[in-house]
Amino acid sequence: MKLYSAELSTFSAKVRMQIYAKGLDQIEIASPVGFLTPQFERPTPMGKIPVLELAAGDAIPESDAIAAYIEEAFPTPTLLGDTPRQNAEVRALASMAGAYLITSMFNITGGRGMPLTEGPVYAMMTANLLRGFAAIDETLDGRGGYACLGRLTLADCALVPALFMVSTVLPFTGTPDPIPASRKLVGYWAAIQRQGAAARVLSEMRHGLEARRAAVQAAG
Repeated sequence: MKLYSAELSTFSAKVRMQIYAKGLDQIEIASPVGFLTPQFERPTPMGKIPVLELAAGDAIPESDAIAAYIEEAFPTPTLLGDTPRQNAEVRALASMAGAYLITSMFNITGGRGMPLTEGPVYAMMTANLLRGFAAIDETLDGRGGYACLGRLTLADCALVPALFMVSTVLPFTGTPDPIPASRKLVGYWAAIQRQGAAARVLSEMRHGLEARRAAVQAAG
């Protein structure tokens, strides 16, 4: 089993954090050879990462579908709740992180680390991100340094890469990092970075960001 991923991809990072939290050594993390070419598009209709390859010719695209498959195939330790209501709480926070933070940051950066800094698209995406950030700040539980339930869940797996991009990339577009002025997320962000799976994926994302910036400078 192989996860095609890239270090800086927020959609990939949330799945990698899930894999690390579950200790799934049987899932290999691989670079997407031939990414954005017809060679890579064969196993996945959109030609995007992450992609979980189960076997030759059998692959699952889309980060949410991959996360759901992993949770069902490897239920222990669970990154969901113990009841349907708790599951809904986890999924709601994970969905908010994906829809308002990850997607907005992807669009602001153009998905290539080339930030928008002005114009109506930038204004719309930034406003959407900040509204979502405020909603997450209000919804977050934060007990024990986790997003909800007092333990690591899929909500953390979505929030960690999202907040990394908000804190490190958003300020370069002209919008200040909102985390320091938040009510709950500031404490959560300080605490979750010390969690093992989170620390590992954040280290990978920092490395990926450094490589991206070096590539941009070399090209420019």
